Amino acid sequence: MNTACLFTISAPSGAGKTSLIKALLAKKPDTIVVSVSHSTRTMRPGEVDGSDYHFIDTDLFEGMVAEDAFLEHAKVFDNYYGTARDSVEKLLESGRHVILEIDWQGAHQVKQKMPETVSVYILPPSRASLEQRLIDRATDDQTTIERRMQAADREMSHYNDAEYLVINEDFDQALYDLECIIHSQRLTLARQKAKNKALIDSIPEVMV
Repeated sequence: MNTACLFTISAPSGAGKTSLIKALLAKKPDTIVVSVSHSTRTMRPGEVDGSDYHFIDTDLFEGMVAEDAFLEHAKVFDNYYGTARDSVEKLLESGRHVILEIDWQGAHQVKQKMPETVSVYILPPSRASLEQRLIDRATDDQTTIERRMQAADREMSHYNDAEYLVINEDFDQALYDLECIIHSQRLTLARQKAKNKALIDSIPEVMV
């Protein structure tokens, strides 16, 4: 049994999900990796194919959908996005934990196809703090912020779908909590039995 695990991490925009994942990868570059999604959108300046996304055309993407090649996929505005099963499985086979940075709908699709997936949800300490973070970014006008908050409300209503919940009030604490969740999966009975098979096999069965 491979001791690597697949994680989905979801959060509303502004909750700090991306920053936490980047910090986690910086601390654990040899044991954790983020899966790169496929997309049909146009590559933006500075992006790298295979690093930011696997950029493919619509015909190829739709062909992969027909072949059930995606663990999850969605159409956002006029572009498709998806997580290829083959890519994730190869990463898991390498022995590294795999993270999918994904919304609740994608996480639900992945869980249906790979029930052993561990789902994590990140929440801000309050709705007001989330709105303030969006304001502090200074990248959106008030109308856009209100629209983002409405989307965040819809997203946050699905926190209860996850197995683990992290509150990102203090960044360092939230990062530590995330590390603990990921490390704990190596200590499950099934994974420990697989990893320490010789020891387990040496333990005699005693009839009580």
